Amino acid sequence: MARRGAGTPFLLRLSLLLLLCPGGTTGCASVAVGSPVVPLGSAVTASCTIQSKLCRGLEQGNVRITWMLDNEPMVGSQHRGPGGLEVSNLTLPQLNRTQAKLWCWVEWNGTKQRVGMAEIRAGYPPAKPFNLSCVLNLSDYGLTCQWEQGANSHLPTSVTLKCATASPRAHPSRCRRNRAQAVTGCTPQSGHSRCTVPRRLLHLYRQMEIWVSATNALGTAESEHLCIDPMDVAKLDPPALQSIQSIPFQTDCVALAWEVARSNAHMELQCELRYRVSEDPAWTLVTGIIGQAGTTQRCGFLFGTQYHFQMRCRRSSARGYWSEWSPGRNYTTHEKAPVGKLDAWWSAEPAGAAGQLEVRLRWKAPRRQEANGRVLGYITRSPRKRGRDPSTVCNTTHTQCNFSVPVETTRVYLSAYNAAGESAATEVVFLERRGQPLARLWAIPRDERSLWVRWETPPAPAAAYVLEWQRVSPEPGRCSACWQMERDGAATTALIQDGIEPFQRYNISVYPLYKDSIGAPIHTTAYSKQKAPSFAPKLHLKSISKSDAELCWDPVPVEMRNGFITSYTIFWANSTAEVSSAIVNPSLSSFIIRELKPSTLYKVHIMASTAAGDTNGTSLTLVTMVLDDIEVQFLFLTLGLIFALLILLLICFQKNGRVKRQFWPSVPDPANSSLGKWVPAELQQEPLRVPGVREPGLGTISTISTVTVLERAAGK
Repeated sequence: MARRGAGTPFLLRLSLLLLLCPGGTTGCASVAVGSPVVPLGSAVTASCTIQSKLCRGLEQGNVRITWMLDNEPMVGSQHRGPGGLEVSNLTLPQLNRTQAKLWCWVEWNGTKQRVGMAEIRAGYPPAKPFNLSCVLNLSDYGLTCQWEQGANSHLPTSVTLKCATASPRAHPSRCRRNRAQAVTGCTPQSGHSRCTVPRRLLHLYRQMEIWVSATNALGTAESEHLCIDPMDVAKLDPPALQSIQSIPFQTDCVALAWEVARSNAHMELQCELRYRVSEDPAWTLVTGIIGQAGTTQRCGFLFGTQYHFQMRCRRSSARGYWSEWSPGRNYTTHEKAPVGKLDAWWSAEPAGAAGQLEVRLRWKAPRRQEANGRVLGYITRSPRKRGRDPSTVCNTTHTQCNFSVPVETTRVYLSAYNAAGESAATEVVFLERRGQPLARLWAIPRDERSLWVRWETPPAPAAAYVLEWQRVSPEPGRCSACWQMERDGAATTALIQDGIEPFQRYNISVYPLYKDSIGAPIHTTAYSKQKAPSFAPKLHLKSISKSDAELCWDPVPVEMRNGFITSYTIFWANSTAEVSSAIVNPSLSSFIIRELKPSTLYKVHIMASTAAGDTNGTSLTLVTMVLDDIEVQFLFLTLGLIFALLILLLICFQKNGRVKRQFWPSVPDPANSSLGKWVPAELQQEPLRVPGVREPGLGTISTISTVTVLERAAGK
């Protein structure tokens, strides 16, 4: 019996090995699903059938069938069919996985074994492709089309670009495919949304129907159908600019010549030309140029200016795509002498030499359309005297000049020159500064690099205005370009931009210019942008008492304020965290904290504020006094008076006997009194008795004796 019991596990293991051996389950079990591909989120049905007769070792005994979806157990129903079949059915109400494996397991005599598997995929029908566009490449005449695929279907999807010849009577916007024509096309590489139809599959100069088809196990989707002639979507090669030159008699005009690409030589083309000044990003576009002409003229160019030219072409039918812009070509037009007047501004003061005037003259460089080329320099000349040519007082390449002239000089003449000549002279008159100032002036930021300056016009009409501005800085120096002239006498606003930076204060002045004088300036200050101060002032303790503390500080330097200081705020707190504060006018540099507690430690700090933020300073620790100065002085005075009085009394007591007798009167010595020497007769006759040890003391006896004697004497 022991040998038989020991062999039973061996037989079970042997049966399982026979079941697992290759071919052991061939035809033994089968798993079937309703559909291997289902819409995502839909139900799935499956069945597992076990033919016990074909499964070695399962001919006898109970067989239990279980399910696993990937690694997740599933519960199905099991029943016995005809012919010894064991069948288990499973229904998944909702499959939310895009891909899963469904396993059928057999449990026999406590051992489980997989006997079948079905793979299930879930997803969506293919999305409709969109944004289909095609371009014909004239180098190989291949038609390259691209599109956007749409949402992911989570299923293997085949995408094909299809094309077919359209009916000759098809409308351009609505193709009618000839059913007899074969459908050709191309298949994109995996993961791409573009492919090229080779030339052999195309019919040039004929309408073709082109679309994209996407197919998976759940359906097919097609893009919108294009009906195009491949030549209408041809992208031409760009032309090449050959030469650009100025027309000799009209120097503001240029002539351009180009050559079309060889691949486009047989086509009728329309072209466009664009050009711009080299440092200007804006282009000027010229349309309607015939490509086969090869040349064109264009006028209105600035003198002495470098331009950048480009050209492109397409078919004259106005269909298809423009070519790329041709490689750029630069050309500089001919120069011409500068034109126009220069804006000039001056200041003058007596020179060191007698009878001389030191003049500081500034001017603005001419605008591009007035310079007519590159300005080489500026010449300032004095007025002509007695038939002599005017003398040159300054010749410079800068836009300012300092020079000395006689005091009686009332004007000078300023001109600019380039390689082509010299401009007409601008007369600069030294007017007296005695006119009326503006009524009001203020400035507001436009952005962090510019300021709007606005004013109220003066009572008398002005001919123009001059604006000056300077950055407030500890470093010496002046901005020579920080001024401008407004020639409109009716203007009440101007935009200043040169040298404006954020977080910096600017002093702005405006001078009204009258016909025969210059008005007194009016001033204002402004920031283009503000932020919190770079740091707050450092507090110093000026004085302190038991209830007050006076603080002082140095104002924040202007270049570190980053805006207008709107206020200072003083904060103080004691050891019990009682915090108090006070707002101080920004024009002040000291403050007295009152109602403090005596002999108490306080921490104090200051905060500087602008309209854009606050900055806290470092903390200052102080301790109030126990007594005020007056109280301390009074205490010392009182103690001094008391000490002085004591000294005075001591001196008086030592020197004055009467004073002594008043405070310490003289007491007679009883031993020297008559009573001390008088002895009554009775006492003389009585013997002197010495008191014993147990008798009362002598003092008591004396007292009694004395009293007795006195009483007797009184009786007598």
